[in-house]
Amino acid sequence: MELLAPVGSVESLKAAIAGGADAVYMGGKDFGARHFAGNFDDRQMAGAIRTLHDHGMKAYITVNTLIKETELESALSFVEMLDRMEADAVIVQDRGLMPLIKERFSIPIHASTQMGFHSLDGVRWAEEQGFERVILARELGQDQVCQIAQGSSIGIEVFIHGALCYCFSGQCLFSSFLGGRSGNRGMCAQPCRKRYSMGNKDGFLLSTADTFGVESIPALMRSGVCSLKIEGRMRSPQYVYLTSKIYSQAIKRAKEGSSRLITPREKELLEVVFNRGYSGGYLTDSEVMQTEYPESRGRPAGTGNMANGALSMTRGAIEAGDGISLYRGAEKVGGFDLQASDIIKEGIRARPPFPLSDGAYQVYKTKDREYATIERQIEKVETLELPAERRRIEVPPKRMRRNSKKSELSFYVSSLTVLKAIIPYADRVYYDGSKQSAEAMDTCKAAGVEYVQLLPRLCLNEEKTDRGPVMVNTIDQFNLYKDRPCYGSYHMNVFNSFTMPQMHQWTLSPELEQNELFQLLSRTEQRSEVMVFGRVELMLTRDPTLSDGTLVDERGVRYPVFRDPEGFAHILHSTDLLLLDKVPELNLMGVDSLGIDVRRRHPDLSAFVAKSFRDIDVEKMEELRRKCGRSSLGHYRKGVF
Repeated sequence: MELLAPVGSVESLKAAIAGGADAVYMGGKDFGARHFAGNFDDRQMAGAIRTLHDHGMKAYITVNTLIKETELESALSFVEMLDRMEADAVIVQDRGLMPLIKERFSIPIHASTQMGFHSLDGVRWAEEQGFERVILARELGQDQVCQIAQGSSIGIEVFIHGALCYCFSGQCLFSSFLGGRSGNRGMCAQPCRKRYSMGNKDGFLLSTADTFGVESIPALMRSGVCSLKIEGRMRSPQYVYLTSKIYSQAIKRAKEGSSRLITPREKELLEVVFNRGYSGGYLTDSEVMQTEYPESRGRPAGTGNMANGALSMTRGAIEAGDGISLYRGAEKVGGFDLQASDIIKEGIRARPPFPLSDGAYQVYKTKDREYATIERQIEKVETLELPAERRRIEVPPKRMRRNSKKSELSFYVSSLTVLKAIIPYADRVYYDGSKQSAEAMDTCKAAGVEYVQLLPRLCLNEEKTDRGPVMVNTIDQFNLYKDRPCYGSYHMNVFNSFTMPQMHQWTLSPELEQNELFQLLSRTEQRSEVMVFGRVELMLTRDPTLSDGTLVDERGVRYPVFRDPEGFAHILHSTDLLLLDKVPELNLMGVDSLGIDVRRRHPDLSAFVAKSFRDIDVEKMEELRRKCGRSSLGHYRKGVF
C-alpha cells in the first residue's frame, strides 16, 4: 500500500522525502487545485521529479482544475512537458482534457476526487475510459470504499488524513458565486471556514474537523485500496514530514498485524503540528463537524492562570523547548517557547515575554521540542533544478457554424401545483422527486410536453429503476442509465467542447461567461442547455447537523437550505440567476434549451417567470426582480478566475 504525501513547495518536497513517503502529489504554477500554494515552476518541477525518482519515489502532478476552451492547448503543453520529464501520472478533473491527453501522450492519468466518483458505476466508467486510478469522494464510509475496491480492477486511492471539504469535491460553487474565486479553478476562498448563524445556532457551522484515519488502515489494506493520501499542500514542511513518517509507520504496523498502529507520542506530534479538531472522517464517522473555531490551534493543553506577571498551569505532556499559544475566547493573545526554568515540580510557571492581564487563558501546544531536529533532517535533503521546455501543442479546430434558434424552455419542477402552473409555457419538464411522478408524467403527456425524470442529486446506494429519459447529476448516474436518453445537469461541470460523455443533452457550467459559452457552443453539435433562472446550488453536503432553514452569513446575507430524501443538505444561492434580457443573445449563439429552475417556488411566481421567458418579455425584468427579491446575471458577464 502506497503512502502519498502532499507537496506545495520545495521545502515540503524535502520533508516528504525525509519522512519516508512512497509518492508525492504536487502542482505547477497553472491548472492546479491549490493555486495559492507555492507550487513549482518548470525548472523546479523537472528537478523535483528527478529527485523523487533518485529516492525511489513517485511523482503525481496535479492538472486538476476545470479547463476553458481557450486553455486546452496550454494545458496539453504542460502535460506534454510532464510526459517528457517522466512524471508517474497526472491527476485530472476535467473530463474534456482527459481524452486529449490519452490520445497524445503515454503518461498515466488518475481521476481527481474533484470528479466525484462515489460508486462502482462511476469507477467502472473511469476504468473504461483508460484511467489507471480513481481518487474516491471523501464522503464514502469504510465499507463503501472496500466494496468499490473489491469490485473493480482499477487502482483506488483514499484520503486518510487532513482537511475535509464541507461540500462534495467538485460540486462547490460557494466561493465562485461569492466573489468569482472558483474552487473548481484552484482559487477557493474557503467560505466554509466563515461564521454563520441558523436559527438559534451561531458559529463556524460549515467547518469540518480534519480527518484522522489511522484506524481505517487495516480494513482499507485488506480491501485492496492501493494508495492512502494525506491532504495538505498548503501546510508546513513539519506537517508533511510528520504525517509521512507516522503514517508510513502505521502502514508498516498494519502489514505486520500489530494491534497498535500509532503510539501516544506520534499522536501527540500530529495533534500539535496542525489541529482544528479531528474525526475519523466519513470513513468511520457520520458526524465530522468542529464548529467552535476554524483554524489550527495545536494540541489543547488546559487552562493557564495569569497572576502577578506569571502564567501557572499543570504540566501535562509539555516539556522545555515546546511552544504554547494562549487564547481568550476566540482571540489569540500570543505565544512563546518554554525554557527549562519554566518547568517546576508543581507544573509550569512562566513569565510571558509580552504583557498579559490577569485571568484565565486557554493554552494550546503549537510547537514541539523535536521541531529543530526535524528541520535539520529536512534540510539534509538536496533538490535539483533542471532545464525545462514547454512545446506548443495544437488542438485541431472544430469550429462550426451553429445556427441561431429560438431556444426551448425546460423547467425544473418539484410539485404538481407548480407543474400545472408552468405547463402552458414549457417544452420540457425535469421532474424532481418520486411523489406523484406518474401523475406528473400524464400531465406532461396530455399537454405534449416532454417529461424527463430528474434523478436524485446524489445517491450513495443508487439502484437502477425502470424510467424513460432521465436527467443525471453525476457520472455514476450516467453510467447506470446510459442505455436511455440522458440529460446532464449543470452539476456535471461542462467547461469545454471535448467534455465526456456525450449525451442527449448537457447543461453548460454556470461558471462560464458569455464569450466562453460562445466559444464552447461554436465547437460542438452537442445539444446544450444554459441555466437562465433560479437559485444556483452552492453546496451539497453530507453533514447531518445542517437542518432545513436559512443560513445567514456575517453580512446578513441569507442562503436557503433544504434536506433531500437521500439525507444530503443543499445550500442555495441567496440570489436568483436571472438572464431574461440575455435570451436573444443565447438564441443567436444557438443554445438549444434554457433551464428555468422553479423548484420550491410559489405557483404564481413560477407562472409569471414561465410566461416572461416564453414571450421574451424584457419589460417584465423589473417586476421579476421585485418578485424574486434579489437577482443577478451570475457569471454571465464576468466569469470566474
